Amino acid sequence: MKRLALVATVALAGCAQSGPKPLYQWDGYQPAVYQYLKSNGSEPGAQIPVLEAQIEKNRATGVANPPGMHAHLALLHSKMGDDVAARRHLEAERAQFPESAAYVDFLLKTTTKDAGKSADSAPAAAASQPRT
Repeated sequence: MKRLALVATVALAGCAQSGPKPLYQWDGYQPAVYQYLKSNGSEPGAQIPVLEAQIEKNRATGVANPPGMHAHLALLHSKMGDDVAARRHLEAERAQFPESAAYVDFLLKTTTKDAGKSADSAPAAAASQPRT
């Protein structure tokens, strides 16, 4: 009888799991966002390599990036003036989280309009300046 109890205990222990695997890997993302907000967004260049390294680590280990990580990177790249990288990260956010498509499309359209306005208004602004 003791032997049967021992076998049952070992069998049940073998079936036990250490717990559910997390859906997303949040390692460097939350501290980076906190630091960004704490510094009023004054150091976007320092966060970009940290978050991009986290994305590569997640890709290498087969873990999904958390919602908003690519969008936050897009914000940082945009602040640094790298609109190509910002667009790439927004499109990655939309691909990973299709439910964000409407908002991401709005952001993409808005940034495109803003870029067009500044380019279109530059000649008009220059023409309105008095010549010296």
